[in-house]
Amino acid sequence: MNVGKRVFEYLKQNGISQTHISKESGIPLPKLNLALNGERRLTFEEYEEICWVLGVSVDQFLSPRKPNNEEPR
Repeated sequence: MNVGKRVFEYLKQNGISQTHISKESGIPLPKLNLALNGERRLTFEEYEEICWVLGVSVDQFLSPRKPNNEEPR
């Protein structure tokens, strides 16, 4: 699951509207909606803004992953 979809699930679970996030972060609603539905990637700056609005750490929706070209340890 990508970061945008994780944020989307968090908003649903906590009753937070995309409109609220858009207004508080300055990210246009159509652009935010596309990102939260997995149709475009969030920039790191947008992601930081969303986390700030939500009052969560930037690691809230991230999980480590192995690079595609790296050998297993």
